[in-house]
Amino acid sequence: MTDENMTKGERTRSGIIQTAHRLFIEQGYHGTSMRQVAANAGISLGGIYNHFVSKEEIFMAVLEAYHPYHEMLPIIKNAQGESIEAFVHNAASGMIAALDKRPDFLNLMFIEIVEFGSRHIPKIFTKYFPQVMGIVQRFAEKQGNLRPIPLPIIIRVFIGLFFSYYMTEYILGEQFPANLQQGALQHSVDIFLNGVVSKE
Repeated sequence: MTDENMTKGERTRSGIIQTAHRLFIEQGYHGTSMRQVAANAGISLGGIYNHFVSKEEIFMAVLEAYHPYHEMLPIIKNAQGESIEAFVHNAASGMIAALDKRPDFLNLMFIEIVEFGSRHIPKIFTKYFPQVMGIVQRFAEKQGNLRPIPLPIIIRVFIGLFFSYYMTEYILGEQFPANLQQGALQHSVDIFLNGVVSKE
């Protein structure tokens, strides 16, 4: 929805979410007060409660609005490649490129995990589950020798491996020698596809 198509109330709510996102990233969840969000959004403290009943509800709206599912799911659905191998390599490269533009994402996820015990993520997953099943269909359409593992489990492992790669790259990437950083994503995808044990 473009700004010109929003009602005044929708624009105010959107402004609160954008402001809260910036403050949560800069100051942390507990370091940000409702009063600060209201002041920076240009509304009264009382006015903010017309849109959100609590700071946690604002965080849930921020997490949903800024979760990379919005970028990740279309990238996976539109990834090219006739074979499973080509498709997965293409999807993983696109996802990493998109997340590199979102340095705020890990901050939000750490808040969600540490402060809330990940209790909001299931709600987001439920909302986007139909699109996840579309990704499952993309895997099913590819040519390749998939083992008899339920496709949703394959998707789950792929997403888990991808985010673990991203987090370790973000946290530890610069600690590795340059020669070990080259091709790290491709090696990770190869491990997802083929494991680490040689079949020869």
